[in-house]
Amino acid sequence: MKLVKLLGLLALLLLALPFAFADGHLPDLGGRTVVVAVDNAYIPFSFIDESGEAMGWDYDVLGEICARLNCATEWIETGWDGLITAVSRGEYDVSAGGITITDERAEVVAFSDGYMKTIQRLMVRLDEDRFADATEFAAGDFTIGVQVATTNYEAAAELIGEERVVAYDSFGFAVQALISGDVDGVVMDDVAGQGYVGVNSGEIKLLADELVSDELGFIYPQDSELVEPFNMALESMREDGALDAINAKWFPPDSADDMMLPDLGGRAVTVAVENAYPPFNTLNPDTGDPEGWDYDTLGEICARLNCVPDYIETSWEGLIVAVSNGEYDMAADGITITEERSEIVDFGDGYIDVIQRMMVRVEEDRFANAADFVAGDFVVGVQVATTNYIAAESLLGEGSERIVAYGEFGLAVQALITGDIDAVVIDDVAGQGYVGLNADKIKLLPDDLIKQQLGFVYPQGSDLVEPFNAALDSMREDGTLADINAKWFGG
Repeated sequence: MKLVKLLGLLALLLLALPFAFADGHLPDLGGRTVVVAVDNAYIPFSFIDESGEAMGWDYDVLGEICARLNCATEWIETGWDGLITAVSRGEYDVSAGGITITDERAEVVAFSDGYMKTIQRLMVRLDEDRFADATEFAAGDFTIGVQVATTNYEAAAELIGEERVVAYDSFGFAVQALISGDVDGVVMDDVAGQGYVGVNSGEIKLLADELVSDELGFIYPQDSELVEPFNMALESMREDGALDAINAKWFPPDSADDMMLPDLGGRAVTVAVENAYPPFNTLNPDTGDPEGWDYDTLGEICARLNCVPDYIETSWEGLIVAVSNGEYDMAADGITITEERSEIVDFGDGYIDVIQRMMVRVEEDRFANAADFVAGDFVVGVQVATTNYIAAESLLGEGSERIVAYGEFGLAVQALITGDIDAVVIDDVAGQGYVGLNADKIKLLPDDLIKQQLGFVYPQGSDLVEPFNAALDSMREDGTLADINAKWFGG
């Protein structure tokens, strides 16, 4: 599609939006008050501490969302029973509280994008020795406590039948019943379970069994105009690490989670890298040593999985094909997840969202944005066989003579600095890396050309995909990934 058509469509979309875009990216809600329903009885999402103060993950996340959207949160404590129905009737603008996204609920309320995946587990007393897992529990004559009208209730009923399930008005009551011996177990999301274990570590624990995997989301009245702005703000928090930081505060690392990660037995994992794509992988200009986000992230993953990364410097051209042929166990190089590439390699879970932008010289004054660039007679440089190349073709046309392809991004950036070309199309994250090294020579234009997700690649059918995904997810949960992102991507 030509850029003119894209810009025309964008203009129509902007006119249709009910909010102004204060910073060019996120909507401005004009100080609007957003009424939030919470039950304040679901640690660590929302609860009342010993001093009587309401706090939790929900308060921090929605507070940050409203800080970015220019709105104010008004919190109303509401019992879980009937909460979803009340939101569907418009009594509240939004509700938080670790609400599982289900098709049945989606018939009466609108869900946000999922903000977290959780696993339902069985909580038991610390000294429990009558059973070791959910299978032995189900085979006995034990009872489970849950909160009424939750997906945890459904999981418990599926495990042992409704006649052995005891429903309580809140999870706090169910946990207290477990501690006092009135029930033998509680089915609960592992995230909230860790919260309750944290404040009752001398009395309860979580079993390792993974019963059901769910995704959580905020809920709104159907057709609420808040859904899209809140999703956008939540996505911006993922991108800049704010969400990871809040997750790390309320969902601290759990030793049981570490024990559940696969053990690769010291296996060597060959990793193809280009060493020419800062901040993902590059050679330190002073020492010549390889460094970057890929090295830190894969080093931490292997530390958790008991493996050893063996980095092999490889040119970008042919790298993906080489992985698909099994020449390497995996590749890390800021690789965009695409359907075409998925035909020959397996992708890991996406680890970061990036936006392709246009890089220009600091003193550039002949054009101010991508539209001006296209209207002129300027030349853009890209790396061959990349999605950035495809983005350049979407701007200038397939096979355009105004596109110059280079073997690596470093050469394209150098050509820009020396004036051989007028711009470079590059992922914003990698672009910030190059700008960081050449802040007095180049800059990024604000235009968001294409939004994409990056992932590691493996040969199809690789047995490394699931373990590496699990380790990466554990790094998200305990804040390690946020720390590495902050180191290499700033912010």
